Amino acid sequence: MVMPLAGRVAAAVAGGLLVIAVWSSVTGTLIVSRSVSSRLTRWVDQAVDWAYQLVGRAAGYRRRDRLLATEAAAVLLGQLAAWLVVSFTGYAFLFWPFAARGIASAFTDAGSSMFTLGFAQPAGAVPAVIVFLAAATGLVIITLQIAYLPTLYAAFNRRETEVALLNARGGVPSWGPELLARTHYALGSGMSTLDTMPDLYARWERWAADVAESHTTYLPLVRFRSPQALSSWVTSLLAVLDSAAMFLALSPKAAPVIPARLCLRSGFLCFNRIARAMGFSIPDEPGPEAGISLTYDEFLDAVARMREVDFPIERDPGQAWPEFVGWRVNYERAAYAVAAAVYAVPALWSGPRRHPVSPIPPIRPGRGRPPK
Repeated sequence: MVMPLAGRVAAAVAGGLLVIAVWSSVTGTLIVSRSVSSRLTRWVDQAVDWAYQLVGRAAGYRRRDRLLATEAAAVLLGQLAAWLVVSFTGYAFLFWPFAARGIASAFTDAGSSMFTLGFAQPAGAVPAVIVFLAAATGLVIITLQIAYLPTLYAAFNRRETEVALLNARGGVPSWGPELLARTHYALGSGMSTLDTMPDLYARWERWAADVAESHTTYLPLVRFRSPQALSSWVTSLLAVLDSAAMFLALSPKAAPVIPARLCLRSGFLCFNRIARAMGFSIPDEPGPEAGISLTYDEFLDAVARMREVDFPIERDPGQAWPEFVGWRVNYERAAYAVAAAVYAVPALWSGPRRHPVSPIPPIRPGRGRPPK
């Protein structure tokens, strides 16, 4: 059965719309310097994530972490494949009204043109224009994706440098109270290093701003996992924010008020922007009445950990709790949503995951040999 000309023209119009949709997605994802929503890339991300969650459903955390280490690469390859396949289909429909041997000939012409093979040369001025456009589309999409990779890995390396430094300072998995306790304990030297916290908060203020810009502009970055299984950019930022909130709530006189507040502001803006870019509904400025999921008993356990190293606590935990809640309510919901979406290491105070898993407390090294 031969398709009537009107049907082939309608298919050509649909093909043109497919090509436009691909160019819109490529431009928004790889060229525009801000977060631009693309349904095509979002569908690819959801499909790849669904497949990985299905395969790793029954696995433990470490096995699932090894599996998810390849998810970001699969998303990038999936995006490239989707752009090429949809473009290929669109150009085949555009060739169809001019194809001498039907739809099969149109797909042959489209493949020969897009991948610059040149073995099929449809006759006519309009098909020649489509051939050049298809060839340019294939080359530009592949070239832009290749040029896109160094930018991704540069942002990844900047992100992981601070995460690795925090791991050395506060242990893995990262936990805010542990960071404060270890900084005060200072490897058992007897000299508190809490005076270094202003510099740490200043660095993480800039880090959060950098991550917010890079990870919302290039959304696949959120799925790039840290080299270590028990490390994650999500839990690291959450630990820094929790340490600032606890420091301000428990020791308002000793705390570096301005650096801690600026870090908290930059951090919760980072979490909120990334969560919204991933499609979560996050309020701009949640009020303290919204509450947090962290319990007062968990807060008391953290205070007990800090007292083990004689951390200078100025307030009773009951007085500090409302202020801590007022800080944490700003970022908890967004942080938990991102942590669950990327299946970050289940650190303490990092919320639930999509599959039940027990929280992993920070690994604490032994005391070692005493000095001679």
